Amino acid sequence: MATPRFRSGVIAGFALVMTLVVAACSSSSAPKPAQGATGPVAAPIAIQPGSGAQDVDPLTPVQVNATDGMLTSVAMTNEQGKAVDGILTPDKTAWKPVEPLGYGHTYTVTAEGLTLTGKIGPTSSTFSTLKPNNQTKVYLTTTGGTPLADGGTFGVGTVVVAHFDEDIPDRTAAEKRLAVTTEPPVEGSWYWLDNRNAHWRPKEYYAPGTKVAVVANIYGQELGHGLYGQEDTKTTFSIGASHVSIADDNTKQIQVFDNGKLIRTMPTSMGMGGREVIAGKTLTFWTQPGIYTVMDKANPVIMDSSTYGLPINSRLGYKEAIGWATRISTDGIYLHQLDSTVWAQGNTDVSHGCLNLSGENAQWFFNFAVPGDVVEIRNTGGAPLEVWQNGDWGLPWDQWVQGSALH
Repeated sequence: MATPRFRSGVIAGFALVMTLVVAACSSSSAPKPAQGATGPVAAPIAIQPGSGAQDVDPLTPVQVNATDGMLTSVAMTNEQGKAVDGILTPDKTAWKPVEPLGYGHTYTVTAEGLTLTGKIGPTSSTFSTLKPNNQTKVYLTTTGGTPLADGGTFGVGTVVVAHFDEDIPDRTAAEKRLAVTTEPPVEGSWYWLDNRNAHWRPKEYYAPGTKVAVVANIYGQELGHGLYGQEDTKTTFSIGASHVSIADDNTKQIQVFDNGKLIRTMPTSMGMGGREVIAGKTLTFWTQPGIYTVMDKANPVIMDSSTYGLPINSRLGYKEAIGWATRISTDGIYLHQLDSTVWAQGNTDVSHGCLNLSGENAQWFFNFAVPGDVVEIRNTGGAPLEVWQNGDWGLPWDQWVQGSALH
């Protein structure tokens, strides 16, 4: 416990003397404010923000200070009478709340203290915090939209997505509040896919065992045009073993590597290629070349060609339940079971774009893969995979960093 600034006996004796002096010199006139050499003496208890302050940023420090003596009690409540917890310094000369303030509230702080001359206060301050026109919440997810679960394990190609539920007018202000730290340290950067989604990845794949911490400290921050952060968000996760799969259309095989060691080779049938114009929309049937990552998986998944413009009742249309499906693109490319094409797997491309596998291989891969694992597709036709399709790793690093609002 800290040594008191004065002994209680001294206070009692000093207070008695002062009481006698005041009694002898009292008068019916009101006392004048104490004057110092250059003006009024500072109030014995100071409260910030001052009474009457409006539109106070909820991150503004609230503090009560005893400029003389010590504080004996401090209470802070909102307009509904709910108490706000706080803490005194060991010497009891200062107090502050231990929880953040809310938007659009009115708070009252009341304090009392004790000096050598006796009790001081109560002194109070009533102020109100700003009420944003709009607020936004940020979600930290994979490119598949699933949460980056705190304490979870993800693949070496994991891309962090900061997804805002409102359009961000000031990307620079928002990105300044986003941070990714790793152990060991890696070089990385944010890339704004659009006004609601910022992606972060390292320059190279993570090393297995890397620890990653992500924070979005947006509460109380204006992100443009009166839009404020609703709350802070954070998560931590680890990088698991290096799972890299290479699908080569020249061989019609998928080689799966675990920490650099080839552990399985799976025959596949990829996109048949070509294009058709249906209802004025051009559809292609290639498996686009590029570096994908595992997004999510389901067993089974309902595949419906009408979701990308190919009517179910058309020549190439379909809607069916497909087993052991591992998704690697936003527009529906999967590695999945399709026993009806086992005859073609390893020699002929017959799919609409997915990578067909036997039931045994599809189930094995489904169980092996985790979100963030790398799947590289080589030597196929069609346009290269784009960033919005889950092609973050296909963008050269110098172009990736250009997508940062802070570049």
